[in-house]
Amino acid sequence: MLPADPRTLGASVTDGGTNFAIWSNAADAVELCLFNEVNGALVETRFAMSHRNGPIWHGYLAGVRSGQKYGYRVYGPWQPEHGVRFNAAKLLIDPYAHALDGELHYVPEIYGHSATDAIGSGDLTIRDDRDSAGKVPYSVVTDHRARDIKRPLVPWAKTVIYEAHVQGLTAKNTAIPENERGTYKGLGHASTIAHLKSIGITALELLPIAASMTEPAIYARGRKNHWGYNSLAFSAPHATYGATNDPISELQWSVDQLHDAGIEVILDVVYNHTAEGGVGGPTLSYKGIDNKAYYRQDSDGNYVDVSGCGNTFAASNPHAVRQIIDSLRWWVEVIGVDGFRFDLTTALYTSNSAFNSSLMSAIESDSVLRNLKMIAEPWDISRYALGDFPHPWREWNDAYRDSVRQFWLSDLERGYGEGVSDIASSISGSSSIFYYRGPTSSINFIAAHDGFTIHDMVSYNNKRNEANAENNADGSETNRSWNVGIEGETDDLGVDTIRHWLKKSMLATLMLSSGVPMINMGDEVSRSQNGSNNAYSLPLEFDEESESTFNGGWALSWDLNENQKDILASVQELAKIRQTYLADVASEFFTGIVDQGTKRKDIAWFSLGGHEMSDDHWQDGEKRSITVFVEADPKRGLLLLMNSSNSQTEFTLPDNTWGEAFRCIFNASKDIASYEPVIAAPQAKIAVAQHSAQVWLVTRTR
Repeated sequence: MLPADPRTLGASVTDGGTNFAIWSNAADAVELCLFNEVNGALVETRFAMSHRNGPIWHGYLAGVRSGQKYGYRVYGPWQPEHGVRFNAAKLLIDPYAHALDGELHYVPEIYGHSATDAIGSGDLTIRDDRDSAGKVPYSVVTDHRARDIKRPLVPWAKTVIYEAHVQGLTAKNTAIPENERGTYKGLGHASTIAHLKSIGITALELLPIAASMTEPAIYARGRKNHWGYNSLAFSAPHATYGATNDPISELQWSVDQLHDAGIEVILDVVYNHTAEGGVGGPTLSYKGIDNKAYYRQDSDGNYVDVSGCGNTFAASNPHAVRQIIDSLRWWVEVIGVDGFRFDLTTALYTSNSAFNSSLMSAIESDSVLRNLKMIAEPWDISRYALGDFPHPWREWNDAYRDSVRQFWLSDLERGYGEGVSDIASSISGSSSIFYYRGPTSSINFIAAHDGFTIHDMVSYNNKRNEANAENNADGSETNRSWNVGIEGETDDLGVDTIRHWLKKSMLATLMLSSGVPMINMGDEVSRSQNGSNNAYSLPLEFDEESESTFNGGWALSWDLNENQKDILASVQELAKIRQTYLADVASEFFTGIVDQGTKRKDIAWFSLGGHEMSDDHWQDGEKRSITVFVEADPKRGLLLLMNSSNSQTEFTLPDNTWGEAFRCIFNASKDIASYEPVIAAPQAKIAVAQHSAQVWLVTRTR
């Protein structure tokens, strides 16, 4: 091989061939392996990468073009007691690959140690010399380059996020050609975009789309990892989501369609761990390239596992920071995405604070990335750091989630009523958490992919995860849910009515809170996962007939009953209310200070008597109702009446200081299709049904 340009890692196509470069600090030698079909079989040809610039091994091959299958074999010592696990018998995926080809076979040969079965049982200290080629995916040379992107650049204050799974979002949408349902292509279909636009979505946040694999232990139970939080290659789109054999072009097309509609695309990225699992996991890439350099380890060569997935990527090391930045830039500049949500973000740094993180500093210093949307999941299994991230980061706010569930779904008889202080703080932007950064630092959510859907949190007190074949031991035991007296689905009209009102009331709270709302896929149509709060897996062979047994809500249903239609119409109406009255006042925290001209505050809280709440009200742990006023502009405001008690409650509207006319524009206890707005005067007595919310438009001429 001729020397290549060592400044660019991965496979880079030139006019006459391809440059190859890979990082390995401790390797003794590296071979590039090309695979070509000869007489119907793939034949391997090896090339020694004899050129080295420090830790970067590189070489140039003339005539190699896009579509070439390849991999690496890396030579070095086998010293597992020191965390060193080189094994040239194992074909390795290029960490910079943008496409993979072929399936992973769950056989002993994929393990670097002497394994005796598909899950890697065996002696971890003995190196296995069986060849893994043909049993692991091949890297594929691609030539997709940076392109011009017309981004919507939606301000955070006007952002509404929709978290969805590529397959689940469109798999049942009959408006899409059958071969495009559940694919990247389906994301850009007109019907998908129309649905998202109808509920006010400005950003589609996709669960991981980087190439991933099912963990061997899960595969052995007859299940596959549906969510994709098990990265095989950070920068290669997962091939099975493609409708064609060119998923990169599909993704680019769909991103462009979404952009044309004013919708940004955010990717959920998993850089905190890889699919190689613990020391007993398969050798697929980093473990064989330079195990000690790529994974956090203790002095005995054991992995430091703060991800809960067997390993933790050494994301603070300079070469790892470079790779993550290069990966982010590829998704941004080639695919065209507008931001990222980082899974278990605290696992990406070893310092005491994100402020001191080398990766966070690199992102902030990058002229492209720092201007895009960056969202942290601010915890891992060892650390919780909500509120600890610097600009430009936003954070998933689980404190918001808990306070909304606590207010609407707690029951004093069950012993966990906590009054209204927490819900008030959450509605107003969580200033106690994000006091120096503003309310748009909070990504508000009630439900996400991980946990109950909104429908299930009013239908189940207890998780039902048996479909994962883990004896219902997986998933959180703490759900802050309430089944309204009957566990699971019911024909009881009274119970079903309360559940319906609760769902609409929680969605109203989400859509009308200060901060950035995130809707979980299908909550706008009451999607159920049959009580699963950990719907990450599906059977290896899945068909529609077995759906009800296996986390039946894995895909969004587009065939709606009357209740579902009302929920959808409610979200559509709430989105309009938010866009019209709140989007322009949501970028800064409310002050709660009286304006000397209007004699009003920009936000105020009222008791049932129509007067501003006193200290006694705030300290009342049994209080189950609250009224919040938000000043939208000099002539208009919004009033949200919230009653989470077990009985209809009478609220008194504020006096004419706050408004001259009041009109109810949303009532969770009324169907949207037949609802006629109610008009009332200041200080009027208003009946609010149990477990429900109302939204009033406040107008004035002065």
